[in-house]
Amino acid sequence: MTQFDPFSPDALSRSVPRYTSYPTAPHFSEAVDETAYRRWLGALEPQTPLSLYVHIPFCDRLCWFCACRTQGTKTYKPVAEYLEPLSREIAMVAEATTAGAVVNQIHWGGGSPSVLSAEDILRLKEILSAAFPGVADARLEVELDPRDMTEAKLDAFAAAGLSRASIGVQDFAASVQAAIGRVQGETVTRQLVEGLRARGVASVSMDLVYGLPRQTLESLERTVEAVIDLAPDRLALFGYAHVPWMARRQTLIDAATLPDTAARVLLAGRAREMLIEAGYVAVGIDHFAKPHDTMARAVAEGRLRRNFQGYTTDQAAALIGFGASAIGYVPQGYVQNIPATAAWRAAVEDGHLPIARGVAFSLDDRMRAQVISDLLCRFTVDIGGLRAAFGDMAGPVVRRATALSERAPEGALTPLPGGDGFEIAPAWRDRTRLIAAAFDAYLPTSDKRHSLAV
Repeated sequence: MTQFDPFSPDALSRSVPRYTSYPTAPHFSEAVDETAYRRWLGALEPQTPLSLYVHIPFCDRLCWFCACRTQGTKTYKPVAEYLEPLSREIAMVAEATTAGAVVNQIHWGGGSPSVLSAEDILRLKEILSAAFPGVADARLEVELDPRDMTEAKLDAFAAAGLSRASIGVQDFAASVQAAIGRVQGETVTRQLVEGLRARGVASVSMDLVYGLPRQTLESLERTVEAVIDLAPDRLALFGYAHVPWMARRQTLIDAATLPDTAARVLLAGRAREMLIEAGYVAVGIDHFAKPHDTMARAVAEGRLRRNFQGYTTDQAAALIGFGASAIGYVPQGYVQNIPATAAWRAAVEDGHLPIARGVAFSLDDRMRAQVISDLLCRFTVDIGGLRAAFGDMAGPVVRRATALSERAPEGALTPLPGGDGFEIAPAWRDRTRLIAAAFDAYLPTSDKRHSLAV
């Protein structure tokens, strides 16, 4: 396990995971395969609450800053053809899953699910409804690109039961948009928000990104002001991860125009300050929600969780992923589908669940996952709770927590009231991912696959 000091002056320049899972995806292996996944699906208890994730890996235009598994397409044909194997995969997984499992939530991500035609939006919802019980009552969340949307698509999403739309904004400054290959004006974004609300969509979420090329404090402030005026119910504020060795499209971005670490700290801090001043509740390390939002209430009630989409209120025991590269989890471990669309399709057409790799949880994985989740969601390490849950197995983690407490600058880690453990003080919470990384048994001393800590 890495022993770097998360409180050192240069720590914010380190690359560490975002911890939307533990173990993180680079540590998945081919030891987990279709056979294991079928066994795990069949072991789910009846009435187990499920979430479904559907990956649509297509975009009309590829944004240069994005490191997601996506592919550009100039015609609709590849998208239409994708739905047939997707339908077959959904049916096969449903057949392998214990009867009686109930779907609570559905998330469509990508790529851009809004690349789907109005007809295929409704078709995909019907495919899911035919395979799993209760889908009609499940919450439907979809990632939307304002540049893809039409009135017909808005009507289709509303008819499909869309409950929350997630909209990527990044930065409205024209110079920044040109530098990242994503030209999306404030007007088209506002039109989408108004169209969603006119159709009764209950919640709108937006993504902002700091650390982008040519981004300045002034440009980010103007973007945050515009977003506050749009009044989304939730916001995510992500730091740009420049990893051109993993995402080749990022080679189109001039690294010399990226803000340095000190500038990133300033950008993140100012955006956070503005959102809190506007009445948003800070959620974990990078999300914000209006006080009425279920995510803000989850923070107050200690129910906040973290999964592959970031922070969530979803309490489902399993997340079932569909589509090329989709990741899911069940109580026994994580699984990931074959990333390449053609290979994923071939596996499905041959009658196989298209699992490429995964990880089966060890007891140590479960323990460290709990520690990291508590840090990311509540900024705490509860040593007493770990000892109660894991007994002697908790020894290495307890010793690491003790060492951190002893080494931390005065006031950085405060004792838990009436408990055995610590809480990260507000002024030090920009180092939460670094502190979490100190408990990561897989993390090497340096790993360029991950993003900067701030």
